[in-house]
Amino acid sequence: MAPHGMKPIGYWLNRTDQALTRAMDGVLAEHGLTRTAWQVLNVVRAGRDTADDEVLSVLAANADASALRAAVRVLLDDGWVSRPAPGRLTLAPEGNRRLAAAAERVDAFRAVSVAGISRDEYRTAVLVLERMTRNVEGLGAVAGHAGH
Repeated sequence: MAPHGMKPIGYWLNRTDQALTRAMDGVLAEHGLTRTAWQVLNVVRAGRDTADDEVLSVLAANADASALRAAVRVLLDDGWVSRPAPGRLTLAPEGNRRLAAAAERVDAFRAVSVAGISRDEYRTAVLVLERMTRNVEGLGAVAGHAGH
């Protein structure tokens, strides 16, 4: 139970997630990107010349294949990426410049979002959330078998 006057952790988790999601969506929209397109660009950037299948496998946990293919089509149409060979993606020269500008803006947003939070506080919060997630996932597995 939360001490009197304090909101429960679930309230803050939900509120933080919503605030970060809206703010990041806004930052990316300034560059004509969605979160899915941003993730695709970061996979392509890391690989320099990346197979479509690699994009799909790396990002499978983040979006379904149709959403990823749609994001790739938009990135191709908007000149962010090009095809050096069939089934392969690379950053277009202009896309590389645009991605650097977007990455700079995302990094600035991330810095502002953790302003005033020490590295130790941040690390502790992440460790607590990781432990809580494992605990709840474990409870879900137990609860699913409780009636058997």
